[in-house]
Amino acid sequence: MPVSLDPDAAAVLNAFREAGRPPYETLSPAEARQMYLAGRVVTNPEPPELASVDALAIPGRAGSIPARVYRPLTLREANGLSPCLVFFHGGGWVIGNLDSHDVVCRTLAHEGQLIVISVDYRLAPEHRFPAAVEDAIAATEWISNNAGSLGIDAAGLFVGGDSAGGNLAAVVAINAREAGPKVAGQVLIYPATDFSMSHPSHSEPETSALLTHSVIRWFSDHYLNGADGIGDWRASPARTQNLSGLPPAFVLTAGADPLRDEGDEFAVRLGNAGVPVTYRTYPGQCHGFITMGKLLPKAGEAMREIGNWLKVIH
Repeated sequence: MPVSLDPDAAAVLNAFREAGRPPYETLSPAEARQMYLAGRVVTNPEPPELASVDALAIPGRAGSIPARVYRPLTLREANGLSPCLVFFHGGGWVIGNLDSHDVVCRTLAHEGQLIVISVDYRLAPEHRFPAAVEDAIAATEWISNNAGSLGIDAAGLFVGGDSAGGNLAAVVAINAREAGPKVAGQVLIYPATDFSMSHPSHSEPETSALLTHSVIRWFSDHYLNGADGIGDWRASPARTQNLSGLPPAFVLTAGADPLRDEGDEFAVRLGNAGVPVTYRTYPGQCHGFITMGKLLPKAGEAMREIGNWLKVIH
């Protein structure tokens, strides 16, 4: 696949470069988090109006896990219960929070006509692997166990996320296969699935200032506890040998993304294992493009595709 940006994506990335945006790896985690969040002012589209947005505290192994509940104006309901997407934000397990992906979650709730619960899992390096995994699993289990009181149909519980969040969603789905709860589907948006960085797209010339090869290593160094974590399926879900019996998956990749090939391969392996897979690739788009709906029309298209898939599955 040729590595090239479409004109809109190229214009966005050129603007970032001309603005003198420093690489994440030159910053402290706190500084990187601040810059990541500040960028949303420029890239976020106008969010859809929702019925409600509420704070939620979920009990976790290391204390309360902050979360946010989104309910759209048009909500699919049966007997007072609705499907729900448990969403994990991207940001390399180091940056990102409820606010960085607020518009994404509002849009997913609107497009999917379902409840979205965004989970603010612990970040590295303050909380290294497997802290984020523990929070993601604990949050999903708690939401399932308390589905009725939240107005959620437990049979329509989805997990999803972008980048690092897609990684966590895949891990939660694999864990739930044996330990529960039942997951109706998984939404994996340009997911990180293999920390080995051995796929060809990790060696291609860089087209993006947002996710470079050095930034990926910076994230990895902050998140993992040395090289031993690379082969752990909870960090690299692609290391899971048997992918059969997993819930239906929507897998989205971006053409100009170092994570492209590992996401593509994971989608193929899911399909080969008998998992129903809807696979979409967006040629010419960079990593993180769904958060840039104000500047990239393809972001809105992708969100509508995800919403339609959620409505079909449950």
